[in-house]
This record gives sequence, structure tokens and C-alpha cells, in this order.
Amino acid sequence: MREEAGMSALCPPPSPAVAKTEISLNGESPLLAATFAYWDNILGPRVRHIWAPKTEQVLLSDGEITFLANHTLNGEILRNAESGAIDVKFFVLAEKRVIIVSLIFDGNWNGDRSTYGLSIILPQSELGFYLPLHRVCVDRLTHIIRKGRIWMHKGQSIIPMLTGEVIPVMELLSSMKSHSVPEEIDISETVLNDDDIGDSCHEGFLLNAISSHLQTCGCSVVVGSSAEKVNKIVRTLCLFLTPSERKCSRLCRNESSFKYESGLFVQGLLKDATGSFVLPFRQVMYAPYPTTHIDVDVNTVKQMPPCHEHIYNQRRYMRSELTAFWRANSDEEMSQDHIIHTDESFTPDLNVFQDILHRDTLVKAFLDQIFHLKPGLALRSTFLAQFLLVLHRKALTLIKYIEDDTLKGKKPFRSLRNLKIDLDLTAEGDLNIIMALAEKIKPGLHSFIFEKPFYTSVQERDMLMTF
Repeated sequence: MREEAGMSALCPPPSPAVAKTEISLNGESPLLAATFAYWDNILGPRVRHIWAPKTEQVLLSDGEITFLANHTLNGEILRNAESGAIDVKFFVLAEKRVIIVSLIFDGNWNGDRSTYGLSIILPQSELGFYLPLHRVCVDRLTHIIRKGRIWMHKGQSIIPMLTGEVIPVMELLSSMKSHSVPEEIDISETVLNDDDIGDSCHEGFLLNAISSHLQTCGCSVVVGSSAEKVNKIVRTLCLFLTPSERKCSRLCRNESSFKYESGLFVQGLLKDATGSFVLPFRQVMYAPYPTTHIDVDVNTVKQMPPCHEHIYNQRRYMRSELTAFWRANSDEEMSQDHIIHTDESFTPDLNVFQDILHRDTLVKAFLDQIFHLKPGLALRSTFLAQFLLVLHRKALTLIKYIEDDTLKGKKPFRSLRNLKIDLDLTAEGDLNIIMALAEKIKPGLHSFIFEKPFYTSVQERDMLMTF
């Protein structure tokens, strides 16, 4: 109590000019507040807007939030960044028992250039919870700043645009607080504990689900009408992720479905009353990795194109969206449907999920062997750990093979056929799995191997088959 009183005494009184939006959330919010601040050449750092969850107990007063937000812009008067740069800064204020994540950027407002900061404030006790989700939050806030900066240049207020992304980020963190996948998963709660393969789901479906999940860098969306069935598959797929990636995955809830969230590794979603679930095109495109779509009701597995093709389409769509914002003169022209069809040079395929093109032998052999072991014992968990270790070692070996062959990137890679033979990856599905793991270790590996940043899936398949 003394510490809170002392902190209040140090804080300036809240300015009546600071607007505040209170947000109603379904569950507990780990976020204390979000703020938008700017640098005033006369008064120094000033807060323009505050977003805070509506709670019965006020953990931080408006004055305290203002005091903390002002801290993020101190010293930025000498900021010398490249045009368009967005700096991410991470503050841990132990004496205030909070952490602050700030995105600092320059922008023009009615002809005046200034420095701005969009920040989220969390209790220091939530540091372990937040860190696995840091990239998700930063990626989403970074892109909304890109769009908002264009809107500011047009003399429009950035606040409504920021509100449209800050609220979903708060809802995401709230849902992760209650439904995130635990760091340790009991194999008895997964399909891999069945007495025999096919007890919980069809053998071919399980093989396709795990194989495609690994081919798309461990990113999957599981949809269905039963939360129990969906969550069982979610936990099964999360067995193939690292502990930190599991903490960036989410189970589905029984009563109603969450929204799809770009950037999560695995997430379970419930179908609506009509038996359908429509994934938002924009959010799917903005995911850092391609995604596998799994429907537990009809046992179907679809996957997005390979990593380098996904990144290429993603960047083209982002540029198209920002170009549309730059050209827009009204709110009607800012709609997502308008943006998709604005750039005539880029017509995205709205049906981004395809059938699995490449079969593998690694996952098939693993499933054949693990179900020969007795269920209910630690033996299957140990066998799974050994399988994941083998995949990781193969990925590291592939990276070293390419580094040696290209003198660490000094010359192009032209030995794909030899790589497949030497590393026993002649099956295209096996190569895709190891390449996906290697991509997470060494980002950009796909683009480097195929020399150009983009190949259509057909061109890539033809290229693979000619070696």
C-alpha cells in the first residue's frame, strides 16, 4: 500500500485531454493498459490515448499509466532512425513491477513530424506468459502502425485504426491466459496413447495431419463441432512442438469459438451452428508460416503452399494493402474487400489451402512403430522424444550440408539431387519436413535453395521431380 501511494505521489495528475477507451473482456486480462504517446517539442512526452480492460479493481490509475507511458519516449528526441523504421523496445521496470513493450516510430501529423510510441503495459509477474507471444503481438502492432502512419499523413486520426488492433490483441492475450496449451503435455491426453492406430481417428487422417503439420513449420488450425475431439488433435500436434511453441498455441473452448488468430502455432476452433468456420483471408496471409487446415468432422487435411511461396504472397499482399491505404480517400475505400481487388497486378487465390502434394516416409514409419509399443507407459513418450531429436539432427545436418556446398552462401546452391540422396531425403514429403524444421532454425533457407524468392507449387514440384 505504501509503495502504491508513493507511486501515485510521483505521478502527474491525468490530463483531461487524454482520452480513454475501456474494453470489456470475457476472461482475465494479463494486460494492464495500452497507450499511444507522442513527443511534444515544448512539453516533452505526452499521452494521447489510453486503452484499458474494464475491471472491478483498478490496478493502475490513469495518472500512473501516463507516467509509465511517458517513460517510453524519454531520450527519443535524439532518435536517428531510417525513414519508416519501427523500433521495438522492451522495458522491465522492477521498481514499478511492470514490463512495457513499446513500438517507437516517426510520423507526420498535419505537416508536423514527430516521434510516437505505441505501448502495452503488463505486470512483471506476467513476463513468462508474455515472452512466447511477443512476436505475435509485435508483428500485429507493427503492421497497424504502417497503415496508421499513412492515415496520419493524410491528416486523419490514427486512434480508431489503433483501437481496431489493440482490442483484438487484448482479447488474444485474455484467451491465451485461460486456454493456452500447457508447456508439458501428458501423452495420455492425445491420440498417441490409443491402443491401436485408428481407435480415435482414421489411420490415413492421422498420418496426413501430423505430416502436413510438420511440413508447414508446426502451424495448424484444427476445426470441428466437438471441443473434445478438436482439443485431442490439438494436444497431439503440440507434442511435435517445443515447449515455448506450445505456450503460443491455444485450445478451443466448449461454449463458443474463439476467432482465428494470426501467429499462433496450433489453435482449435469450433464450427458454428451451420457446421462451418470461415477463416479470414487477411489473417491467414499474415501468419509468419504457412498453415495446415484440419477438419476433425470430415477427416480432411489441407495445407498452404511452401514457406517461400507463402512469404512471397504475404509481402505482395501487404504492399497491395498499404498501396490501397495510400490511394484511399474515404473510409469505404479502406475495407478489406476493396483492398484485395485494388492491385490489378496481384490477384490472390482466396482458396489458399491445397491437398497434400508430397507424401513422406518419416511420419509413417514413426506411427507404425509407436503403436507397437504398449500404451499407458512412458515408453511412447521416450520414443516420441527420440523421433523429434532425429528430425532436429537431420535439419541441422541439412543446414551444414548447404553451408559447406555454398561456402556459407557465397555461391548458389545447385546440388539438390545430391542432398536428397546423401541425406536420405528422396521422398518429397521427407524433404519438406526437414526443410520446414531447418527454416525455423535458419530463416530464408527455402528462398536460398530455390534461388528465387518465389516458385509456384507446380513449378517447385516439377523442379524437385527433375532432380
